[in-house]
Amino acid sequence: MKKIKMVFMLSVLTLFLSACGNEEKEAVKNKQTEQRWYTKAQVTEGAGLYRSNCAMCHKVDASGTHNWKEPLANGKYPPPPLNGDAHAWHHSLAALKRTIKKGGVALGGTMPAFGNRLNDAQIEAILAWVQTHWSDRIYQTWSQRNAQNGKMMPMMNRP
Repeated sequence: MKKIKMVFMLSVLTLFLSACGNEEKEAVKNKQTEQRWYTKAQVTEGAGLYRSNCAMCHKVDASGTHNWKEPLANGKYPPPPLNGDAHAWHHSLAALKRTIKKGGVALGGTMPAFGNRLNDAQIEAILAWVQTHWSDRIYQTWSQRNAQNGKMMPMMNRP
């Protein structure tokens, strides 16, 4: 009986701690949304669009392919991480949107074009969701680079 109570209490404690972790992650995402170009609504929409269009190659958590810098047997590069661990943050919002619209084949990758399936607002929503996976340091560097190059992010109406 003691073992059952102990297992039950450990299960409850584990559930409680995991819920706290989720609340903390949500608080961080809300904080990020307040300080970034996108809105919470865009992030929510982008999550579903990402799952439907991008997750198959870039993984559900945007972690991409582990060896993304190494060409495949066909000479093309595999899908990179979009979570701030690869080079996506080196590009302006306009360049990222262009890559999604036109695909990555011209850049040496295998990504198909999505311009015939996604409109500009949907592409921005996907990028908003992707950028929630970027650390504040990566996002700030990206933002500063874009401002210095005169490539400002779109001004969104906040709810």
